[in-house]
Amino acid sequence: MPTDPAALPEGPNPGPPPGPNPGPPLGPVVASAHLARSALPALSEVEFALTMGNHAFQRWIVRCMSAAGAPGMSPLEVMVLHQTAHRDRPKTLADICLVLNIEDTHLANYAIRKLARAGLVAEGRKGKEKTVAVTAAGAALCARYAEVRETLLVGTARQLGFDPAELSRLAALLRALSGSYDQAARAAAAL
Repeated sequence: MPTDPAALPEGPNPGPPPGPNPGPPLGPVVASAHLARSALPALSEVEFALTMGNHAFQRWIVRCMSAAGAPGMSPLEVMVLHQTAHRDRPKTLADICLVLNIEDTHLANYAIRKLARAGLVAEGRKGKEKTVAVTAAGAALCARYAEVRETLLVGTARQLGFDPAELSRLAALLRALSGSYDQAARAAAAL
């Protein structure tokens, strides 16, 4: 390349090659910029990702359950059915609400009643407490859901090369973060 100024081409500096205007630099991806102006702006990124992930997850479980043969179930009904089927033993309403972190027990109770009417769970008693257990039809539906999930979701995740250790670490971080949100919610209720 010539270093003699007389050897350089004459005319205006051509500048960067033509193309779309790159615009201002992008910051973190958040839903609410006013919440990102804090001591921990990355938390706003996590909140936006949680919002998108939550909606995508709920859409997925409803559609997976529909593909498995049970259209029209709500996300909560799907989660309650899976939790009821977990380890194939009866659960109390309190057990289900505790594990799924459901504060409004009437919502879980309504889901249980709908699942019972559909023949997917059966209600029983353990002392004075009402229990719920998965029926053979409910267990078969959960097994079919697992097949559809394996084919459509797990297979894709494996092809994308998701590291199982990283997924476990992410799950642990999300569980820890949920504890922080629960504590903050208790504090906010006390204000």
